[in-house]
Amino acid sequence: MENKLKATARVLEVMDTLREQCPWDREQTFASLRNNTIEEVFELTDAITDGDMEGIREELGDVLLHIVFYSKMADEQGKFDFADVCNALCDKLIYRHPHVYGDVLADSPEEVKQNWEALKLRKKARKSGLLGGVPRSLPAMVKAFRIGEKAASAGFDWEKKEDVWDKVHEEIAEVEAEMRANDKDKLEGEIGDLFFALINACRLYGIDPENALERTNKKFIKRFNHVEARAVEKGKMVNELPLEELENYWQEAKHN
Repeated sequence: MENKLKATARVLEVMDTLREQCPWDREQTFASLRNNTIEEVFELTDAITDGDMEGIREELGDVLLHIVFYSKMADEQGKFDFADVCNALCDKLIYRHPHVYGDVLADSPEEVKQNWEALKLRKKARKSGLLGGVPRSLPAMVKAFRIGEKAASAGFDWEKKEDVWDKVHEEIAEVEAEMRANDKDKLEGEIGDLFFALINACRLYGIDPENALERTNKKFIKRFNHVEARAVEKGKMVNELPLEELENYWQEAKHN
C-alpha cells in the first residue's frame, strides 16, 4: 500500500510541475483535452481486446493522466481536486454496494446490476428518467446496448430471450420493404431498428456486440490480406482480378 500511495503522490507532483513549467500542458483546458481523452480510452479498449497486458498497463497510465489533468485544472478553478474525485468515487461505490456494506441481499451478478440501476435512479432523481444516465457522447452501438440494459432493469424486456428473434425478423422484413420502395431516409431508420434489435439479441445471449463485431473485423482483415498477397504473387492488384478468382483466394484464407 505504501508504494501505491507514493506512486500516486508522484503522479500528482509531476502534474503540478508540468502545469507550471510546460507551455503545452499549461495552455490545456477541459475542452482541448476532450478528444484526446476519447482517443486514449479507445486505445485502452484496443489493448484489452488484444489481450496485451503491457499495452493495458501503458494505456491505463494515459487514461489516469487525463483524470489527474482534469482534477488539476478543476483545483486551479477552486472547484474540486483529485482527493475529491477519489472520495466521491468511494462514496458512490459504498452506496451502490449495499450487499457488501449494508444488509441488502444480492446472490447473483444480475441482482447486483438490478440493485445498482435502482439506486442510481433513486439517488439522482433524474428528470429525464431511467435512460437519462446514458451519456449522449457514447458510440451508437455501446449506447444501444446500455439503453437495452437499463430498460431491462426496469422490467421492459422480452419474457424469453428467444422472443427477440421475432423482432429481428420483423425488422429485416421492414428493411427489405424500404429497399423495394427505394426510400433512403426510411431505409436508414429501418436499418437502425434492425441494428438495435440485433444488439438487444446480443445482450440477451450474453454477447458483447462491440467485441463480436471487432472479432469479425479482424477476421475480415486477415482474409483480405491473404487475397491481396495472392494477387501480388500474380503481379496484380485486387481490382485487376475477376471476382471468381478473388472468391477462390477468399476460400483459401478461410481454411488457412
